[in-house]
Amino acid sequence: MLGYKVPAPDEAMLIAGGRAKGSAPFRVVTGHGAFIMPFFRKVRFLTLSMCEAEVAEKCVTQQGITLNVRAVIAFKVGNDTESIISAAQRFLSEQDQMSVLTGRIFAGHLRSIIGSMTVEEIIRERQKLATEVLDGSKEEMARIGLTVDALQIQSIDDGGLGYIDAMSAPHNAAIQQMAQIAQAQANQAAAEAEQESQRKQAEFARQTAIVKAQYKAEVDKAQALAAQSGPLAEAQSQREVLEMKTELAERAAELRQQELVAEVIKPAEAEAERVRIMAVADAEKMKIQAEAAASHNRVALDKMLIDQLPQIVEKAALGLSNANLTVLNGAQGLSEVATGLVSQGKAIFDALRGSGFDYYDDEDAAPVHTNSDSGHPTR
Repeated sequence: MLGYKVPAPDEAMLIAGGRAKGSAPFRVVTGHGAFIMPFFRKVRFLTLSMCEAEVAEKCVTQQGITLNVRAVIAFKVGNDTESIISAAQRFLSEQDQMSVLTGRIFAGHLRSIIGSMTVEEIIRERQKLATEVLDGSKEEMARIGLTVDALQIQSIDDGGLGYIDAMSAPHNAAIQQMAQIAQAQANQAAAEAEQESQRKQAEFARQTAIVKAQYKAEVDKAQALAAQSGPLAEAQSQREVLEMKTELAERAAELRQQELVAEVIKPAEAEAERVRIMAVADAEKMKIQAEAAASHNRVALDKMLIDQLPQIVEKAALGLSNANLTVLNGAQGLSEVATGLVSQGKAIFDALRGSGFDYYDDEDAAPVHTNSDSGHPTR
């Protein structure tokens, strides 16, 4: 807009030609614009940005030693209206002179303060030096509308005199000694660490070798077992088969033995017993025949009974051979059985002789009756 001016954010707009508040020679505008009447108002701008001034000064200490001091000052125009007016009245036409004047002001205060200190104090208490310089120049800088943001002392040297180096020599020697000690300790620690590392590596290698050996032994054992598992399993299976076959053979032998006993031995024993019984019966027959021959009254009857006695005994022996008879006491037991059969036959014979009964002397003849009193047969 024609006649309307706006200052930059880091500028102050100064309007002259009109009435200003109070005793100010001009109107100060910051942060907003203002309408400027052409030909009746004059406008100028003052920077409010940060400025820098450098100081390189030779200063003499309390001990008479000359030091070269370099410092940097960061400053700017104050933000208040009074500071802007003061700075504008001094530097508006030549604003670059603010850095020159600031450097000169700080150089004077720096020489004054260093002159009251020793080299040792300056070197060891550099921050104290900077604070005292700031405090000494603050009032003077405020009068010209400037404020100091920071003061940084960059370097201090004695121009090759060697005082600072000599002053630092004991400290350097102590530092070097400590450095050497620290280096020796570090070397020792490194050597110990290397030894420990080598020991651990050797121990690790040994443990690894042991583990590998154990692993190889386990693998070999497993492989051997795996190789033997087939033959061992086959041998075990064959052994079990042989055991089963042996058991079956034993059972078959027992069964065969029982069959032999039932089919051969017992029938043979029964047949032998029958033969023996028949022999005993024949002997008894002969005896009865002899007795019958001696008897005159009962010859015929005795003869018929005697003829029938072997058949009776044979029937009894035949029944014995067909029976599943268990004879105890061996040959003595068989003799007892045979004797019993003969005794029974004789008892039957005696009974027939003592009691009357009807019988047939042949198949077609009439029955013969025996008289128990006389013993003679009657038709």
